[in-house]
Amino acid sequence: MPKKFPLFIDLTEKKVVVYGAGVIASRRVETLLAFTSSLTVFAPEASERVQRAAEEGYLVWKREAYQEGTIPADAFMVLAATNDAWVNTQIWKECKEKHILVNVCSDRDLCDFQFPGIASRGDLVIGINAGGQDHRLAKTWTDKIKKEVTEDGFNNQTKTSSDISKA
Repeated sequence: MPKKFPLFIDLTEKKVVVYGAGVIASRRVETLLAFTSSLTVFAPEASERVQRAAEEGYLVWKREAYQEGTIPADAFMVLAATNDAWVNTQIWKECKEKHILVNVCSDRDLCDFQFPGIASRGDLVIGINAGGQDHRLAKTWTDKIKKEVTEDGFNNQTKTSSDISKA
């Protein structure tokens, strides 16, 4: 698989949609909250982190599963992170038809982009990626870099990630 080019995109006003609210989806939601004010999560059930973020108004949680044809046409980016690979594939197909960027957590071959590990402080944002092949390597380096970035005692928790990371 070829190396991916790191690209930093302003998501501030772009609609981001996440299907699923389990462990993987919740981690990604927590990361995304620092970058977008338009985040919607579709999941019949959600982790405490996602529930709390919804209650506090940081995201919209729709208590429903994916249904074919319902992905918002104005979505900029979709994360398919349900616990069902077949459903994730259906989400991918719909996104392709609607020309929406999509990341499928259960199949890296169905991803327009890879979700990076993030370390940040103020305006500094560092994305870490191991080509979608070695998640442990990416996590190890993300943790090391996060420690370095916050080592001086400045903890760059955003208004939302600090709130939901305590769940």
